[in-house]
Amino acid sequence: MGGGGSTRRVTFEADENENITVVKGVRLSDSVIDRMKEPSSPGGRQPRGSGAVNDEELKKRIAEELALERARRDSEAQKRRLFGKLLERERISSNEHLTRAILRERAATEEERQKAQRF
Repeated sequence: MGGGGSTRRVTFEADENENITVVKGVRLSDSVIDRMKEPSSPGGRQPRGSGAVNDEELKKRIAEELALERARRDSEAQKRRLFGKLLERERISSNEHLTRAILRERAATEEERQKAQRF
């Protein structure tokens, strides 16, 4: 269950002031961005002496969020595949049932036709 064979490159760059890390090549949902904005320490505050998140911590959080998002997508894809298989089995079963009903009806019609011909 990989990432679908994507060949996109993800790059990390710092802005002019070295305060913000720019991540290129990654599409994130609003919920992921909101979670990344939340403080990571318990109690809702950042550790003392650390006014900004360092690059390594940010890269780690982004990688974790990407892994969670990938796992969620893989799980959704697996559910869709299983549901598709279930629907296909139902369709096959319905077709078989319909085919048998048509054959029974044809046999009954032929029998009625032969009876009518005899009389």
